[in-house]
Amino acid sequence: MSEQFGSNKPFYAIKDIMLITLMSAVYLCLSYFLVGFNSNQIVLVLLFNTLYYASVVTRKFILGFSIFIVYWILFDYMKAFPNYLFNDVHIADLYHLEKHTFGIFSDGKLLTPNEYLRIHHSAVVDIIGGIFYLMWIPVPLAFAAYLFFRKKELFLRFSLTFVLVNMTGFVIYYTYPAAPPWYVQYHGFVFLAHTHSNPAGLVRFDHLLHTTVFESIYRQGSNVFAAMPSLHSSYPVIVLYYGIKNKMGAMNVVFGVVMVGIWFTAVYASHHYVLDVLAGITCAIAGIALFNLLMKRTALGAFVEKMRMVIA
Repeated sequence: MSEQFGSNKPFYAIKDIMLITLMSAVYLCLSYFLVGFNSNQIVLVLLFNTLYYASVVTRKFILGFSIFIVYWILFDYMKAFPNYLFNDVHIADLYHLEKHTFGIFSDGKLLTPNEYLRIHHSAVVDIIGGIFYLMWIPVPLAFAAYLFFRKKELFLRFSLTFVLVNMTGFVIYYTYPAAPPWYVQYHGFVFLAHTHSNPAGLVRFDHLLHTTVFESIYRQGSNVFAAMPSLHSSYPVIVLYYGIKNKMGAMNVVFGVVMVGIWFTAVYASHHYVLDVLAGITCAIAGIALFNLLMKRTALGAFVEKMRMVIA
């Protein structure tokens, strides 16, 4: 075909085909040896290759979204390098700090907010909370897709901020491994290295709707001891910030509601302490501020402009 990509670059260049094929093969082989075979790996490779070769528009789209693909791969590879191998896992100290800071008295006992909400849960809140928690990845990705087709520079800023916040979170995961509230509920304060991820309170959503959505999601969890900070709580902050920058009006109200809903459900479903949620919010704010600083004082701005030209 004679269709062009960029300036004089052929759409189907041999070196591109060789490079993409090699990258796909290396990814599959590396994944097999690090974390074992998973059908999601094949889906990712097929999706990337299909969009890369389908048309100029889809190629630009998947190249833009490669930022999120890199994040997904790194997150998946965390399974091969459990953070508890590098630092002691915080279980009892985090639990007692949560109880001391945000404890709620109920029937003469001091409970963590998770414990209190676990006792006082309701079917309506289980379903609403489950819906909110399902939005933690789809909303950022849908927002990114919207920005890609409307404002590519803002798309790149959003994507790079997203990755920066995640990298910050990953560093903290390895510096401060932390057990989630459900771990204490099921296993106490004893460290069990090979504990599987658990849907915890979200399983009630599955039972009420006769589905296995959350059971399937948490069956593939990368690291049980990565509760601090709550990146579930970070993502909607980034979305709302860029929604406000994009002047999206009433849609920002929706983003705000989703944000608060995810924060609440993280605690309600015993996946995070309030401390984890606050750490996630702080991580997002710090990441946004750092990215803006780097844009002003480093060559990052020039890099973003080059990337914008590639996907324009």
